[in-house]
Amino acid sequence: MPQTKLQNVVYTIIMALIMVYGMICYNVALNTGGVTNATFGMALHELPIMAPIAALLEFFLVEKLATKLAFTVVRPTDRPQIITYAISTMIVCLMCPTMSLIATLLFKEPSFGTWIQTWGLNMPMALIWQLLFAGPLTRLIFRNLFRSQLAQNTAQH
Repeated sequence: MPQTKLQNVVYTIIMALIMVYGMICYNVALNTGGVTNATFGMALHELPIMAPIAALLEFFLVEKLATKLAFTVVRPTDRPQIITYAISTMIVCLMCPTMSLIATLLFKEPSFGTWIQTWGLNMPMALIWQLLFAGPLTRLIFRNLFRSQLAQNTAQH
């Protein structure tokens, strides 16, 4: 996990790209009636808009709040994996309705009902995508990018 401000920025950008791209693909598939090869290219059109929004929200607002919420359920002495899953779950609980609202306002006919439907359809997928794919893939990429720095910090402690 990130140990410096720069590492946290890089981690957040990687996570936002993977998470947002996956969710855009999912929403494109919902809107077009299924997944085709074109789905993945179509999703790239929204990525430059939605990924920066997600990264900024995550970095400046959601991460701190999600961590506080997670520690109402877990303790600092719990296994690191459990803490990671709790924080990730809380991030999804905060980001999914927020990003669903933003997507509704930008790409759909905005209404309260459309937002609630978008949020409801996205929530299960966002949680599964985060816990089983985006989170582990982001951590793998991050560990490989910062392998030497993380090893130095571990050796110092």
